[in-house]
Amino acid sequence: MMDVIVKWKYKTPRGISSWMTSDEMPFNEAMLMARDIAKTGRSIDLYFLDNRGTKWSVKELETYMTKKQERPASIEIIFDGSFDKQTKKAGCGAVIYYYEGRKRKRIRINKALDYLENNNEAEYAALWLGLQEIKTIDVEDTEILIKGDSQVVINQLAGEWAVYEPLFTRWMDRIEDTLQQLRLQPVYKHISRDENKESHRLAKQALNGTEISSSIELDNE
Repeated sequence: MMDVIVKWKYKTPRGISSWMTSDEMPFNEAMLMARDIAKTGRSIDLYFLDNRGTKWSVKELETYMTKKQERPASIEIIFDGSFDKQTKKAGCGAVIYYYEGRKRKRIRINKALDYLENNNEAEYAALWLGLQEIKTIDVEDTEILIKGDSQVVINQLAGEWAVYEPLFTRWMDRIEDTLQQLRLQPVYKHISRDENKESHRLAKQALNGTEISSSIELDNE
């Protein structure tokens, strides 16, 4: 839920006016407050400010939040990369879970790539592959849970580990640029290999020449 600040100019019966600013609060609370302020008949130029400094009228924010509720939510991407040192080939796999309204959906995708340097690069490429697929489902301005069993990728992207390799820096820039374009707020979580079997299997299948791209609706859990 978006947090906003309410700003309005208050005018007394004698014509004295002053700008007023609320604390930051969730969108729904801000709307209730705005309606109460409007009922006084003494507010002028009421608007909202989000945490990016964007200015919204009441109608603009209501329209935006209605559309946002219709967009995919509770997005989770799980990725894995597999690398063959002899052939320099990599298999990348990603699984995406999300809700569209009340419907829970899953996307599975994999791809074989040539000329990568090592397994860590394959892991970065797998996450990149998944993010490219997310572009197709009209996701914007929401949180995304990113899960993988690579401590290097997860900790470097989370800012926990330093990045010294230019190769990894380039992949990080691509990933962070995509997240910024989609206005996605990432939450990174390291998982065990046992928890990552689905995307690991996709990566291995890609490495062995079997490419997969599927999207299905799941039974609600």
